[in-house]
This record gives sequence, structure tokens and C-alpha cells, in this order.
Amino acid sequence: MKQAMRTVVVLVGLLNIGIGFGFLLQPDILAEKLFLAPVGIQGLATIRADFPAFFLTGGAFALIGAWRASAPLLLVPLTLLGVALCGRVVSLVLDGIGATPFAPMIAEALMIAAMGLAYRSFAARED
Repeated sequence: MKQAMRTVVVLVGLLNIGIGFGFLLQPDILAEKLFLAPVGIQGLATIRADFPAFFLTGGAFALIGAWRASAPLLLVPLTLLGVALCGRVVSLVLDGIGATPFAPMIAEALMIAAMGLAYRSFAARED
């Protein structure tokens, strides 16, 4: 079970790192895919700074957590993904349901579930 969880966490980590580098290297293309419209050079700089910070940090902690089979390290991506999902829920409540709100929510919920299972698996080993 622990090895399977490590593999899943590595896949989640690599996905997030790939997205992070995508925002770093091609912020305009990824912003458009996420329905963002950067305003000028400063808008691109903000996307290039904030989104990679989120995805690269979460992905790196997931990979290190998987490598060490360390539950506490998984708290970083769990927290980041949890806050993101909560933000989407708040948006649904305050702004209404748009055309495509559920796909990213499902992806985040699946990553949270995978990280949560890995957290439990790794924590059992640390006792």
C-alpha cells in the first residue's frame, strides 16, 4: 500500500510541477486555458510568479514527501489544494455556476483524496 501511495503522490507531484513550469515559461497560453486574462506585462509577471509558486511548491513537497514517505511533508500540497478547492466553492456560492466549474474541482478533490490516503499510509509507518 505504501509503495502504491508513493507512486500516486509522485504522479500528482509531477503533474503539478509540469503545470508550474508551464505557467513560468508560457503564462499567456496557460492563462488562456484557465480563463485568465493578464493585463499587460505586469499581469503576465503576476501569473508567472504566483501560479508557479503554487504549483511548484505543492509539487516539490509532494515529491519529497513521496521520496521520504513522510506524512508531514504532504501537509503542504494538501493545504494548498484544500485552500484552492475552498476558493472554488466560495466562488460558486458568491458568483454562481459558470460553464465549466466542476472539472478543476474534481481534479483538486481527487488530488486531495490521493494525498490524504498517502498521508494516512505514511503516518501509520511513522508511529
